[in-house]
Amino acid sequence: MCALKMHADEVEIDASLVRRLIARQFPEWAGLPVERLESAGTENAMFRLGGDLVVRLPRHPGAVGSIEHEQRWLSLLGPRLPVAVPEPLGRGGADDGFPWPWSVYGWLDGRNPAVDALEAPGTLAGELAGFVRALRRVEAANGPSHYRAVPLSARDTATRAALARLGGTVDTEAVTALWEDALRAPEHTGPPVWAHADLSPGNVLVAEGRLSAVIDFGCTGVGDPAVDLIVAWNLLPAGVRDIFREAVGADDAEWARGRGWALSISLIQLPYYRDTNPVLAANSRHVIRELLAEHGDRRA
Repeated sequence: MCALKMHADEVEIDASLVRRLIARQFPEWAGLPVERLESAGTENAMFRLGGDLVVRLPRHPGAVGSIEHEQRWLSLLGPRLPVAVPEPLGRGGADDGFPWPWSVYGWLDGRNPAVDALEAPGTLAGELAGFVRALRRVEAANGPSHYRAVPLSARDTATRAALARLGGTVDTEAVTALWEDALRAPEHTGPPVWAHADLSPGNVLVAEGRLSAVIDFGCTGVGDPAVDLIVAWNLLPAGVRDIFREAVGADDAEWARGRGWALSISLIQLPYYRDTNPVLAANSRHVIRELLAEHGDRRA
């Protein structure tokens, strides 16, 4: 699945290319086995290198900036977070036909959680909230903005365009009402704070039911913290959302914005990745169903 092209401007990346890049730029790791990792990620190709390393290469031009971004900011954030995050161990450069920078990280044990089969959802909800709170406490004065730092209204055109493409696939009238409800939420007026900005099942690792790591900090930055509430709908079951919300300390306005972010991201992802990334498309459908069910409960 991970080898499928999801973007028109993707380049070819395979294990033989990774072996050549490693041999030329990191000879100390030459000869280690290289194995492509199955992943629902959309921006980077991932290869396990030996037992303790992982190589991350951008799949298309739009993902190149995340390499330098992670190299710069993970060293600041990592020591301040309660769970493991990727540790950059090497920075590769364009070479041997590959046109962009790339990274080598330490391997992190764990697996992506199965949305419908969480071992201890209440515990996970609390641990995810602890991660979000810790990230928000990091000094943000000199932090970078991220593309999800904008008000929800800035995504209105793209969200409605995605809805138009989903006619016959989702209840567009009900989903439009959900979106318009989110747009009425008051905007964030406090200071910008750090947010992961892509807290989704594919970027969470668990071990024995506990949160063990959070990965992919490619769009992490400072802005409205509500974007990190998306995990309440893309991963956590309805029965533990209040645990997560209380532990994070989200007021009504922030929770409503988080709901809007979860909806907008899923609506835009679904038509784009419907045929090329079935895992991401399935999660987008899951989020839409969860939000519609929650809206029905609130109306009742």
